[in-house]
Amino acid sequence: MSKGKYHFFAFLSRMKYITRWGLMRNTQPENIQEHSLQVAIIAHALALIKNRFFGGAVNSDRVAVLAMFHDCNEIITGDLPTPIKYFNPEISKAYRDVEMVSKNKLLSMLPPELTEEYASIMLHQDDDGDSWKLVKAADRISAYIKCLEEEKAGNTEFKKARDSICKSIMDINLPEVRYFMENFMPSFSLTLDELE
Repeated sequence: MSKGKYHFFAFLSRMKYITRWGLMRNTQPENIQEHSLQVAIIAHALALIKNRFFGGAVNSDRVAVLAMFHDCNEIITGDLPTPIKYFNPEISKAYRDVEMVSKNKLLSMLPPELTEEYASIMLHQDDDGDSWKLVKAADRISAYIKCLEEEKAGNTEFKKARDSICKSIMDINLPEVRYFMENFMPSFSLTLDELE
């Protein structure tokens, strides 16, 4: 095998260079690598909560892996701010098309023997039903946490985003999301001393 034949993991390592919240003034920059880890942690927790308390039967490991890769295409596309991404149906569709092209480009950087496994993670997220719903919920919760952290640092730039994201989370009709918000979210407003 020649040196540098497959670039998939080298590209993934560049997630740390893609910043989020590009239109907002940030006290603490956030990249898609850290965001993806937080989403994976929260999505995994939502799956466990669903299974333990609400009779679910989702594969929590699968949910975490879907979350780890949910924004990996942004290595190629960058993070398009939400107000632009959803400005109108034409832009939304065009962005979904670009996302698909970028995911396929990443998959082309793998040996053929691994492509099917990674394609099942990166391309078929909507087919994962409950699992993908948990990832999307975790993605919103992560964005809400970012808003709270910015406000805690005295940055009022995120106030409107916080309110909008909070409403979108409350509109999710999943008991595991409500459980997480009621039982874990209040701690994010506390100081380190208050957490002890």
